[in-house]
Amino acid sequence: MKAVRLHAYHRQPVVEEVPEPTASGPFDVVVKIGGAGVCRTDLHIIEEQWAEKSGVTLPYTIGHENAGWVHEVGPAVSNVAVGDTVILHPTPTCGLCHACRAGDDMHCTDSTFPGINTDGGMAEYLRTSARACIKLDPATKPEDVAALADAGITAYHAVRKAVPLLFPGTVCVVNGAGGLGHIGIQSLKAMTAATVVVVDRNAEALELATTLGADHTVLADGKQVESVLDLTGGNGAEVVLDFVAEQGAQQDAFAMTRRAGSHFVIGYGSNIDIPTIDIISTERNVVGNLVGTYNDLVELMVLAQAGKVTLHTRKYPLDDALDALADLDAGRVRGRAILTP
Repeated sequence: MKAVRLHAYHRQPVVEEVPEPTASGPFDVVVKIGGAGVCRTDLHIIEEQWAEKSGVTLPYTIGHENAGWVHEVGPAVSNVAVGDTVILHPTPTCGLCHACRAGDDMHCTDSTFPGINTDGGMAEYLRTSARACIKLDPATKPEDVAALADAGITAYHAVRKAVPLLFPGTVCVVNGAGGLGHIGIQSLKAMTAATVVVVDRNAEALELATTLGADHTVLADGKQVESVLDLTGGNGAEVVLDFVAEQGAQQDAFAMTRRAGSHFVIGYGSNIDIPTIDIISTERNVVGNLVGTYNDLVELMVLAQAGKVTLHTRKYPLDDALDALADLDAGRVRGRAILTP
C-alpha cells in the first residue's frame, strides 16, 4: 500500500510502498482510510519537536486524524464490523488504568498515538484498536469528518472545559480562526450564550468566522489586544481560547484575559513568558489542553451529524501529500487539508 513516511527530521516525507497492516491482536481493527487530516503537528513532527516526547523510530507513517471503513477485525472485536464507517479516536487506550476507568482516557498510562509514536493514517490502511472506533452513519463521507478526530476533538475539548465559565453576558475570545479555531467557534455557538470575539491576522479567516456565528472579529494588525480591551470595556475576556500560541500570539492571549479569567492554551510552538506577580495579582488561570477523550469525540460527532459543526476542507489525493503540507505551512489552507487515499 502507499503511505506518507518520514525518514529523517528536517526533511520532507516521501510517499512510498509499505506492507499492508493486518489484525494481529484480538482487539485490532484495520481501517481502510477514506480521509486523513493534515495538521500543524505534522509540521512540528518533521521539525523534530516531538522526537523526544514520542520516542518514535524512523522511518514511520505520519497522520493522526483518520476516518474510513472497517476492513478487518480481530477475533474479540464486537463493537464494529467489516464495512462499518468509522472515525478514529486518536489515542487507542488500555481501558484498565485509573485514567481510563475515570473516563479521562487522554491520560491513559498505556496508550499509543498513531501518527505520533506509531504508524499513522496517511496511508491506504491503518491498524488501530476497537477502543478507538466510533461507528458513524453509513452515509457519512470519511473525508468530510476526518479532521474532527484531532482538530475537532481538540477544539471541542477546550470549549467543553470552558463552558461553566461562559454563562450569559460573558465574552470568549477565539485567538486564531484556522483549522482548530473555526471548529471552536461553532462549538461555542452550539454550547454557550457567550459573546464570541475572533482574532486572526487573515481577513479571509475572519470572513469565515463571521459566517460561522462570530459576534465580533478583530484583525491582528498589531493593535489586537487594544481592540479586544475596547470591546470588553477595558476588562478583557472571561475566557481566551488560544489556537495559535506562537509568534507572539500566546502573549497577546494572556493580555486579552480579564482579572480572574482563564487563558486556555491549545496551539503550541512558543513559550509563554508571564511574570508570576501578574498571575497571582490578577488571579488569572493558564489552562493546558490535550486533544480530548473518547466521549468528547462521541459528543462532537452528535453535533457534526446534526449539522451544528461542519468542517471547511481542502482535499488532496494521497500522492499530493507534500503539496498539502507545503500549503498548510504557507498559510494557504482555510480550514483543514484532507488527504483522500
